This record gives sequence, structure tokens and C-alpha cells, in this order.
Amino acid sequence: MIHSTIDEVVVETDGHVAFITLNRPAKLNAVTPEMSKELTRLAHAINDDDDVRVAVLTGAGERSFCAGSDIRTLDEYETAWAFRNRVDYCDALREVRKPLIAAVNGYAFGGGVETAMICDIRLAADTATFAASEIKLGWIGGGGMSAFLAHSAGPSNAAMMLLTGDPIGAATAQAWGLVTELHPRERLLARASELAHTIASRPPIAAQTAKANVRAAYTMPFDDAMRYERDLQTICFATQDAAEGRAAFTEKRAPRFEGR
Repeated sequence: MIHSTIDEVVVETDGHVAFITLNRPAKLNAVTPEMSKELTRLAHAINDDDDVRVAVLTGAGERSFCAGSDIRTLDEYETAWAFRNRVDYCDALREVRKPLIAAVNGYAFGGGVETAMICDIRLAADTATFAASEIKLGWIGGGGMSAFLAHSAGPSNAAMMLLTGDPIGAATAQAWGLVTELHPRERLLARASELAHTIASRPPIAAQTAKANVRAAYTMPFDDAMRYERDLQTICFATQDAAEGRAAFTEKRAPRFEGR
């Protein structure tokens, strides 16, 4: 069972679902270097733990999902090169093979937008706000901000966010494709849990290959993505879970997927 080693990141599990909560509500859940290292460790732990099939990321408190890096800690890097080579939780989260769901309960600013965009499915409170705010401080995002926004919102909307740093509301974020569903904040985590458990009930290998296939669909040329999809389908078809799915369909019973 995965667990956290610091108070600023809370991990709870419910069946095959892990809930990871950034827990610095007084600081808008801004990420410190210590938190970044812990999130990196947890990303590896999620990959290695067969009991975890889906993870939900959210923020503590009523105001913020994540306000990005804690600005006051950035002067601790002696050089820009040291900053470039820091332990980056966004890099680690992108390497998680299992489905990730973001439950954006408030501000998603800077690295908070990147954290949400790394997740495969994004749900948000109807009061959430999103901003690529780094430009207001003299730099730009480095955790995939431009690529994620351009893919999801289109280049013009991405440029609007990146060049102004101004926030957009939840309804605009949904219209631009940054989030899939909006919910009242008090209902958000319950909906994320419901969705996570639904996905966790699916065959784990198929779920992980589906995630890989979605990424391939928007990074590969079309013909290459089609061939990759067929290869992934063949891998899934050869699993015990696929045989179990066919048997359960024939026998008119619920399948028992084991990730084999």
C-alpha cells in the first residue's frame, strides 16, 4: 500500500484507487522542493503497486488545487542550471502509466495547471480558475504548459493564457477543452471517486494501454498512431483479462479482472 512520508502530501486508498492530496491550504497548496521529491516518489510507487489501478489528485481546503511552485523557495537554487536540473514532480507524474484524474477544487495556477493537464481526465469545481501565471513573474512554465494548452485549448487560446497570465473561469476552461466536467465544489471529490472506481473496475492492462494510446494519438503521425493502436490491441487481446472478459460475456456474469 502506498503512503506519504510528509504531512504536506496526503495519500489515502480506497480499494484500487489512491487519493493524493496536496496539503498546504494556507499556502494555496504551492509545491515546495520537499513536496516535489515526495510526489516523484509517489509517482514511482503508483507504477510499482499492482493494487493501485487509478489515482486521483486534488488539493486541500476550499480555495486552491495547486498554485504551482512555492515562489519563495526558488531563490534556494544557486544557479539557473541548478533550477533546470531540479527534481520536477511534473516530469514524474507524466511517467505514471496508470490513469490519473484531477479534481480541481480551486485555483490551478502555474504548475497547478500543468499538474491538472498531466492527468488523463480533469474534473473541476464550477468555481475553479486556471492561469498560466508565470509570465507575470518573468518566466514561462516548464512542465509542459505550452504543449498541453496548445493541444487542449488551441494555439490562440493557449497564447491568450501564456501571454497575459490572467486567469480564466471554470466555464471557459470547459469550453476550451481544459476540463471535462464541472461540479459544485462539495460534489467534486465524490464524482472523481465515482469515476475512479469505474475505471478501476476495468481490466488494468487495457486501461494502461488505452492511456498510452491516447497519448500516441496526439503525438504520432496518424498512420503511425493507427499501427501503434493495433499493436496495443494485440497485446491486450493476449491477456488473461481479455479471455476472462470474453468468458464473462458468454456466461452472462460480471468479469473478474486481475491485471494479467
